[in-house]
Amino acid sequence: MNRRMGLRLTWAVLAGAAADLAGLGLIAAAAWLITRAAEQPPLAALSVAIVATRAFATGKGVFRYAERLTGHDVALRAQAGTRERLYQALIPPQRPRHGGADLLSRMVDDTEAVQDLLVRCLLPATAAALAGLAAVVIGLTLLPVAALVLVAGLVVAGVALPAGTAAAARRWSARIAPARAALAERVADLVHGSADLAAYGAGDRALARARAAVEALASLERRQARVHALALAGGTLVQGLTVAAIVLLAQTAGTDSVATAVLALTALVAFEPVLPLAAAGERLAGIMAALRRLRDVGSTPPAVTEPATASPTPPSPLTVEIDDLVVRHAPRVLGSADVAADLADVAAEPVGGPERAAVDGVSLTLTPGKRVALVGPSGAGKSTLLAALMRLVEPESGTIRVNGVDVRGLASDDVRAMMTGLTQDPYIFQTTLSANLRLAGPEADDEELRQAVREARLEEWVERAGWDAELGEDGRTVSGGQLQRLALARALLYDPPVLLLDEPAEALDEEAADALMADLLDVTHDRTTLLVTHRLKGLEQVDEIVVLEEGRVVQRGHHDELVTEPGYYRDLWESEVLTRR
Repeated sequence: MNRRMGLRLTWAVLAGAAADLAGLGLIAAAAWLITRAAEQPPLAALSVAIVATRAFATGKGVFRYAERLTGHDVALRAQAGTRERLYQALIPPQRPRHGGADLLSRMVDDTEAVQDLLVRCLLPATAAALAGLAAVVIGLTLLPVAALVLVAGLVVAGVALPAGTAAAARRWSARIAPARAALAERVADLVHGSADLAAYGAGDRALARARAAVEALASLERRQARVHALALAGGTLVQGLTVAAIVLLAQTAGTDSVATAVLALTALVAFEPVLPLAAAGERLAGIMAALRRLRDVGSTPPAVTEPATASPTPPSPLTVEIDDLVVRHAPRVLGSADVAADLADVAAEPVGGPERAAVDGVSLTLTPGKRVALVGPSGAGKSTLLAALMRLVEPESGTIRVNGVDVRGLASDDVRAMMTGLTQDPYIFQTTLSANLRLAGPEADDEELRQAVREARLEEWVERAGWDAELGEDGRTVSGGQLQRLALARALLYDPPVLLLDEPAEALDEEAADALMADLLDVTHDRTTLLVTHRLKGLEQVDEIVVLEEGRVVQRGHHDELVTEPGYYRDLWESEVLTRR
């Protein structure tokens, strides 16, 4: 927290304390005024009390407004700073420890804990302490023994009850935040994965799991609500008993009616800022759990290690050498509500411990202008190899060199500037079509945009929809094929020195896929390209085909050679030929 924020927070604390003190003074002055006026003294004897009552009433409103304005300003600034730091922590690629819905829950719900920490805990506690101290001073002035009773009541209501509610709520809060994140993931799966769930007949199962998550969260929140209700009732009971005890002591001590009224009403009002502290103690437990979850995100190590001093970026043209590369994924934590389980419990890689390397001893050389196709069954390690080239995962062993420079000595952003393209899960933002394209080329002119969509065979759709067509979040308003081709156009517009393409014809019908692959092989002529594909038609144009199975290179060569050799490639080719008849 910077000095300016500290000053704002100090002013908010002082304004809140002044508002509570004004309220306390208002009740004390009004009590004295009413009881003294009943004795019918001269009007001059009441003038000071009348003025004080008006001043306290006005001051309470003014100071409360200042406290709310300044306090929420500080809280919202602190919340914005927390979210900014969380964004900064998420910028480097990380190992997938949290699902998207869980991260969204932390970004929205957990960052609000910073606001609640200031507004609902720190400011009320400080103001209550100062107001309680003032009430005790008034009690000491009028009847010292009453002040002792008031201190005891305030300690029970302002310290013991909040400590008890915090301890009771801590056990639930540590479970409520993950339960809320789990529910968010279930809902996200139902919304974003509805088509896949319906296709696999898993909709009822996913809905049942979402309902179970709702019930689990509701059960935890009901238990927490009981703690809140008991704390509120306990505080009110302590308040009533304290006021009754002070009145009895005042009457026993023979205190006059004016002092008795002042003592009783002052004690009653002194509990006004103290009673919410029980709820603040309960909320504090949830806040601390939320802050731990935020620290967990911030402390997640990046997927790759950045060099202490990055080497200069090698100049083009680039030669990429992959030598005996081994990549092993860390044990995965299922997020996103276990969608794989909902979709027939099938996963390409086992969840839990890493039983085998995703990429196991792969060697490959990409010389300038060379085109290489990676072929293999799902889970063979093709996308993982591309991720290693883009410095999204850290190899266990082996090397990747660009013009002889190990990529581990280069800044990851520089590596991705040299080697990138169409990834496995391209993201489309909720903005215009042209704005989505310009992510890859902010300075691109209209002709360059048209050239990119032509090469991606997207020109006809763009002409119908228009460049200013608004695309939905994650491309939900476009078909899978249009999304894929839009992402491909973005990759071609960026035009990196080494173009990486992961299944560019995915989600397209056979005719469109064949046409796209033909155009793509044409536009990548003399362009260094690494192509991942399951479609073999047209691969006779590439310079080399590498076949991966279980992370290992099992075949490599030219198309004409591989179709004559027994193995996965020939089997896949024969299957493709049969389906095209």
